[in-house]
Parts: sequence; structure tokens; C-alpha cells
Amino acid sequence: QVQLMESGGGSVQAGGSLRLSCVGSGNSFSNEDVCMAWFRQAPGEERGKVATLYTGTGNRYYVDSVKGRFTISLDNAKNSLYLQMNNLTPEDTAMYYCARGPIFACVASATSETYTSWGQGTQVTVSS
Repeated sequence: QVQLMESGGGSVQAGGSLRLSCVGSGNSFSNEDVCMAWFRQAPGEERGKVATLYTGTGNRYYVDSVKGRFTISLDNAKNSLYLQMNNLTPEDTAMYYCARGPIFACVASATSETYTSWGQGTQVTVSS
């Protein structure tokens, strides 16, 4: 069972940047082709997908609201997944979660239930 741990959250003003990190233990990200993802959940809302990365090809997917502002990346040597977030807005305020799932989890229509490993989350707060 892969264990994931996020870090890098914090409080920033609108227009600022943060870089979230997710370190995996157990099986390395590079041992098999998997789907890695970042989700977020604001109070009173459902957990929603932010970005995905398929380790086999490096293909990336972003939800429309973060395209051009967020970048998902992977460092196999460090067993780490990242989310670079630029030009943050108050609407980006949420708890951010790292997730790992099978290949088909990277299908755009796949839901959070498809993912098998989750981190504990890291809070991002953006003030106006």
C-alpha cells in the first residue's frame, strides 16, 4: 500500500504562488505506470479533480479553472509529485490532496473513487 504525504500549503494573497509536494512511500512511482493526481475540496463542496499525470507517458490533464496557472510534475528520483500554483485566486482556497490510482484513473471522467491511495491533505488559503 502506497502512503502519500502532502506539504507546501499555506496562506498567500491573490496573485501569489505556492508549490505543493507529495512524497510517496512504499512502492516507488517509477515501479509501474499509474495515474497521479491532485484534488481539492473547499468547505461545503465535493472533492474535485485539479490535475492528473499518467506516469507511463507523462500526459497531463488540468481542470479548466486552473489551466495556464497550475503545473503538475513528477520527480521519480525523489518519489515526489508536485503542483506549482501561480496567480492564485480566492477561489483556489481549499484542502489539496494527492492521490494515486490505476491507469484508467487518468481518464477525464474518472471520479475520486477510482483512486486507491490518498494523502492527508494540505490547506491552501488565498486572500483577496
